[in-house]
Amino acid sequence: MATTATVLETSFPDLQLVRRGKVRDVYAVTGEQLLVVATDRISAFDCISPTPIPRKGEVLTALSKFWFERLAGIVPNHLLTTEIEEMPQVVAQYAEDLRGRSMLVRRAEVFPVECVVRGYLSGSGWKDYLGTGEVCGHRLPAGLLESEQLPEPIFTPATKAEEGHDENISEERMSDIVGLETMRRLRDISLELYAQASLYARSRGIIIADTKFEFGRDKDGTIILIDEVMTPDSSRFWPADDYRPGGAQPSFDKQFVRDWLDSPEAGWDRHQSGTQPPELPGWVVERTRALYITAFERITGECWA
Repeated sequence: MATTATVLETSFPDLQLVRRGKVRDVYAVTGEQLLVVATDRISAFDCISPTPIPRKGEVLTALSKFWFERLAGIVPNHLLTTEIEEMPQVVAQYAEDLRGRSMLVRRAEVFPVECVVRGYLSGSGWKDYLGTGEVCGHRLPAGLLESEQLPEPIFTPATKAEEGHDENISEERMSDIVGLETMRRLRDISLELYAQASLYARSRGIIIADTKFEFGRDKDGTIILIDEVMTPDSSRFWPADDYRPGGAQPSFDKQFVRDWLDSPEAGWDRHQSGTQPPELPGWVVERTRALYITAFERITGECWA
């Protein structure tokens, strides 16, 4: 059974904190293993909200586990187990706090880029297209509509930022960072992951408009998939039955939070330097939680406990 407590931040005296990211707290377990704990923090516009979404971390963990297992034939991944009983005792002693929201993973040397695949024209890609007719160096046909399906999925990498804003970059710029051969390998893996996952998700009534992957190298130098995989935090999920290009789409992801933060009700100017997002009202929290659970249930076919 998963924990029902809302978790904004974790602390475990017998575990060494390695990194506190926007959503995940990462601890060293052994020289080769890490514990990744998905909190209920939510970030939008690269800012962490002061208001958590109850059990969000559990949804992210369960959905990532589903995709790691389903896509393992394309690329190996870092997941060892999500079962507390299979983790070392130094971790298992905190079972009450960790159950349902933690992954024991292989340590990896992380590539400092996010591997984004877009199948539809939305978000920052739409804004770039309006300004230049391009997205991350990809020249697209003229006259495309917002949310329109692209002729074929495109690879649009971005820099990684633990704090501050991620930046869309070209494949050429990514090559400068990780090397040409590695860029091509990560691009090809990302496109294949997206192709297989989006085909499956469409059969479950969900369009994956875009998503991001993260990769690293394990101790043997093998490229592995890490972090999270196709969750409502890292992807745009649209209900296929309601899809209508030409504007924003209803979604099962954190776009709902972004939209509220951009509304007059929020009273927040996200473009003003140094400002922090306001507390989320209860109805936004509950709606966001429901959307995340709906995404999990539609994709996996399982009922959320």
